[in-house]
Amino acid sequence: MSSYADLRERLAEELGADPGPEVAELHLRILDQDPGLAGPAAAHPPGRGGDLPVPPTALVGRAAELGRVTGLVDRHRLVTLTGPGGVGKTRLALAVAAARSADHPDGVWLVELAGLRPERESGAGPEAVAEEVGAVLGLRGRGTSETDPVARLCDALSARRALLLLDNCEHVVESAAGTVTALLRAAPGLRILATTREPLAVDGEVLESVDPLDLPGTDDGPDAALESDAVRLFAERAAAAAPGFRLTDDNAAAVVTLCRRLDGIPLALELAAARIRTLGAHGLLERIDDRFRLLAGRRRDAPARQRTLRAVIDWSWDLASEAERAVLRRLSVHAEGCTLEAAEAVCAGPGVAAEDVFDLLERLVERSLVVAVPDPDRPRFRLLETVGAYAAERLVEAGERDAARRAHAAYYTALAEQADPYLTGREQGRRLLLLDAETANLRAALHHSLELGDTETALRLALAGTWHLFLRGRFGEALQRFAAVGARTPGTRTGSPSMREVRAAFSRAALELYVNGSAASGPAPSLPAAAVPDDPPGRAALARAVWFLGSAHMGFGDLGVAEELVGRALRDARALGDTWVEAAALATRATIAHFRGDLPGLLGDGERSLALFDGLGDGWGRLQALDALAAHAEIRGDLERTAALRREAVGVAEGLMLWSELARHLAGLGRVALLERDFDRADDFHGRSLRVAVEHGDQAGQEFAAIGLGMAARRRGDPDGAEGHLRPWLAWNLRLGAEPGAAFVLAELGFCAEQRGDAAQALDLHRRGLASALRVGDPRAVALALEGTAGALALGGDAERAASLLGTAAAARESLGAPLPEAERGDVDRIARRAAGALGEDSYKAAFARGRTVPLPSRAEEVG
Repeated sequence: MSSYADLRERLAEELGADPGPEVAELHLRILDQDPGLAGPAAAHPPGRGGDLPVPPTALVGRAAELGRVTGLVDRHRLVTLTGPGGVGKTRLALAVAAARSADHPDGVWLVELAGLRPERESGAGPEAVAEEVGAVLGLRGRGTSETDPVARLCDALSARRALLLLDNCEHVVESAAGTVTALLRAAPGLRILATTREPLAVDGEVLESVDPLDLPGTDDGPDAALESDAVRLFAERAAAAAPGFRLTDDNAAAVVTLCRRLDGIPLALELAAARIRTLGAHGLLERIDDRFRLLAGRRRDAPARQRTLRAVIDWSWDLASEAERAVLRRLSVHAEGCTLEAAEAVCAGPGVAAEDVFDLLERLVERSLVVAVPDPDRPRFRLLETVGAYAAERLVEAGERDAARRAHAAYYTALAEQADPYLTGREQGRRLLLLDAETANLRAALHHSLELGDTETALRLALAGTWHLFLRGRFGEALQRFAAVGARTPGTRTGSPSMREVRAAFSRAALELYVNGSAASGPAPSLPAAAVPDDPPGRAALARAVWFLGSAHMGFGDLGVAEELVGRALRDARALGDTWVEAAALATRATIAHFRGDLPGLLGDGERSLALFDGLGDGWGRLQALDALAAHAEIRGDLERTAALRREAVGVAEGLMLWSELARHLAGLGRVALLERDFDRADDFHGRSLRVAVEHGDQAGQEFAAIGLGMAARRRGDPDGAEGHLRPWLAWNLRLGAEPGAAFVLAELGFCAEQRGDAAQALDLHRRGLASALRVGDPRAVALALEGTAGALALGGDAERAASLLGTAAAARESLGAPLPEAERGDVDRIARRAAGALGEDSYKAAFARGRTVPLPSRAEEVG
């Protein structure tokens, strides 16, 4: 009306005229509010239109996703981007829409639905979304009841080639689904790209999950970290917030951890980067446990639901039902996901029946609050760390934390106890993988039990998990579990210990030896008569615990104690008919026979053990027996059989992913190559062994491989290089009280000194090696020390005594049925040539012959 008055005034002033009859008539019709002025609804949106906003910052990463989604939009009429809040669905959709604007002559239109009230509150149908789309397209009649909004929209778009971008459909998903279905039927040239935290679930919908940005490796430095899109986004946004910021050696580890802890969610990374100026990377990391307070900085240009990290998840939480919320918060007690069975056991409770958990879990996956991890055998469900932290807060608010933790501990303790018996048979490989997948949950279950004061459950879990951890070479973690529970040695408290306490004491003592060696371990636990169970299963469990401790003493403790404990376990196993403990005890006894130089015992016990383990289907046990038989074949000089046994063992170890065993048998193949004087192949096997051992934290495997590399270096004529490999492991063996290993390393170092021409050092090293060999009681190790001593004496000018020692050592080896094979005679032949050169051939032979008549113990005592 003001426009008409302004027109009339200007016409009078400038032209001296009045408005024409048509304008006057229009004025009257406006005054009368003539409904005919509304006119028909627009038949279609303006051609070549669109309203896509231009983002203020560049899209980081997403190149692969951009190409993939663009291709989907080209081929399909409805493409839906799903994913958790803040993951970047809208940014990706805008980039796709912009890339395809030229293909849609009737426009590319962004329809933001976040401003609509959730449909469960408003009760609105498809017309709510249709009206919002109509408003964006500029269609008339919005808000009137004259024409159905959905029908009007379908009519407007029926002959047009346009692309609609429906953003944030999750809170009006039913309305959006109805509108989309009608549009796709009515408008064959229309394409729709939707973003939502849950699918529309209509015919023709093609889903594309938008995942978090790819994460850096945990140990990545600056250059490698910047290959990760998550780190690149953080670094770019941090540089914008704090000019001069860049990734350096000093802050890279903190930034990598931040990106991983924030799950690679772009919104979370951007909120964190905005605080870099005041806190720095390390300060951010120190405060990340309180992420919702930390990442609460206001973004004035963002919708309310995306201004803080908490608001992003609040939006999804508010859309969930009460039962869905209960399942989500109870899921938070899991660590690194869970199976459906675990979720049913832990999440069932007040308000949620066990049989309903699956459907509720499926709904949470659809809402992008839970991530489903595909697996052909046992699919898993997990929470992003940020969602997990949010759900954990809600669990505390609901007063359910203790109950959920108790259910979690009960489930995973039962899981470990049910799996443990299968770790010694044909199911070994599958059960190992099952327990591997639940490692984080087993740790969490122990933590929950201890926090709840339930030491009985904690002790059950520690016992049930010991063999799994042992097979995986994680001795330290197994020991830490017992330490955390506070397992006590029987006899240290009033009253008789329980059977579990007795087994725990033996297991803990064994693990102490494996981890810390005899020097740091206490006395072996005693076995009170009252603690011996009457029932066969209890006695079998005790026999296994006794064997376990004896096996540990064999490698890192007292060989006499090992013989006593293993012998007891063997007798009890045979009396009880426990085939597994019998087989394990025989394998250990075979290794003790190896240390004692008892070749018939080594062969006999090894063969019997192999037969029993094969009958049980225990792959780990087979590896122990194969090791004994390979050692016997190597001592007898049968390198072809040795290599065949080692290759078989490598295949078994790889199949079961028993990395410590793989490292050991690869090094065994390296020893065969050494004896064949193929030093390059020896280095290859030993190098592979060392890499496996280092990767899996297997120090014993590292020692065995490094010694092999040192042996090859010395035999190549590089004593200094050999010593570099050997020296660190002498200290390791001595620290652990591992006398067999110490004796061998001292012998190798003694030969290095001799080859360098240092007679005094060589003599000292070989005498120390002799002392270790005598403590072990291994006549072959004693003979080796005498041969090394002979080399030091010959170098120092005492050729006659050197020849005599060589004679004593040779006679000792022959008496054991294990004379030095030709491949191992290099050191002895070198020493013999030096002594014979000094004495003359006849005098050397005479001294050698006299030495053969001297008993090994007498000669060892004389030299030592």
